[in-house]
Amino acid sequence: MNTESNNRTSTPPSGGDGGGVVPSKYLIPFILVTFCFALWGFANDITNPMVKAFSKIFRMSVTDGTLVQVAFYGGYFCMAFPAAIFIRKYSYKAGVLMGLGLYAVGALLFFPAKAVGIYGCFLIAYFIMTCGLSFLETSCNPYILTMGPEATATRRLNMAQCFNPCGSIIGMYVAMNFIQARLNPMSSDERALLGDAEFEALKDADLSVLMSPYLIIGVVIAVMFLTIRFTKMPKIGDQNHDVHPLTTLRRICGIKYYREGVIAQFFYVGAQIMCWTFIIQYGTRVFMAEGMDEQSAEVLSQRYNIYAMLFFICSRFIATWLMKWLRPARLLMIFGLLAMAFTMGVILLQNEWGLYCLVCVSGCMSLMFPTIYGIALDGLGDDAKFGAAGLIMAILGGSVLPPFQAMIIDRGTVLGGFPATNASFVLPFLCFLVVSVYGYRVLRR
Repeated sequence: MNTESNNRTSTPPSGGDGGGVVPSKYLIPFILVTFCFALWGFANDITNPMVKAFSKIFRMSVTDGTLVQVAFYGGYFCMAFPAAIFIRKYSYKAGVLMGLGLYAVGALLFFPAKAVGIYGCFLIAYFIMTCGLSFLETSCNPYILTMGPEATATRRLNMAQCFNPCGSIIGMYVAMNFIQARLNPMSSDERALLGDAEFEALKDADLSVLMSPYLIIGVVIAVMFLTIRFTKMPKIGDQNHDVHPLTTLRRICGIKYYREGVIAQFFYVGAQIMCWTFIIQYGTRVFMAEGMDEQSAEVLSQRYNIYAMLFFICSRFIATWLMKWLRPARLLMIFGLLAMAFTMGVILLQNEWGLYCLVCVSGCMSLMFPTIYGIALDGLGDDAKFGAAGLIMAILGGSVLPPFQAMIIDRGTVLGGFPATNASFVLPFLCFLVVSVYGYRVLRR
């Protein structure tokens, strides 16, 4: 490989077969790495409904329940930069394996956490699990960009990211049918009246229900670890193992479209987690107002969450197809503006139409993460590993912003009787404004 191509992240090595979105010689590695996208999608979306579940099980406020998201997305933030150093020193494959290993350990820690029965132990398990997810995302996203021609890198990443919501749907389905539907149907108000002994017995039974899916996914991740460990993976982008993190960070942070991309990603992830977490609270308020009991309303709300994810998947395939004719930045701006419009419907409508608007918001979010990612890393060459770390650290938005929305929801009503759940979606609205502005600024560049 010549010097010029060695400094480009996405340029395939010489030797032919460089055409197409995914050249045939990279097909098996592409499939295996793409499967990892589904695995962390599962983790993300089995976790979002756990805010409500832990709030009930431990008799906590919604704000306390969002500590699940703080631990979950805090792990992304803390481990992204160490992951980048590790990947630069070793390889993308080593980063994927480290990520899968930590993911499996965190999931299996749910067993001792249940035995102890303390909320903080579950938060530790989530944190370790997402340290693994941080390794995976820091490795897999730029790895996919390298597996073919540079001209199709963003399309290739969007294609791989299409399978992330497939894992998310499975996570939502498991949460709805194997956790939420099997928890004791006693409402939050009824649980608050229980004595200590009754409460401990109920908590232990509910934690047993909650723990089982995590133990199963821990075993699945271990199998995936062994599969990738014994598969020959390409070493594209692994030629430079020099580690100069501070110099590299100063260099890439001086690039305007990268720096603004990290900011846009922070607000996008915050909006995504808020919309997918608090659809449960939003739907529960709507359906309980219609006379439904709390548990049935929660389960039905989770079904709408699955509808939202199905729309998300379909929209991502459509967006990937549209990129043949429209620049990614233009699509990003258009989808951001549509998301703002639907979020206004979520805020203003107080019935099922507001819930329908919230489902439509998911369709608008479909292309945002991989498109921001691909635009921000464009042309970074070997620096893409550290650039990827900055974009993964931006996932901290999913930890920082939801507690603010939860604080609004806990107020019950605002502005003289307006539902606080509806009003809280002004935060995702502002996040989509930031994303739209980024798309516009890149389009002008």
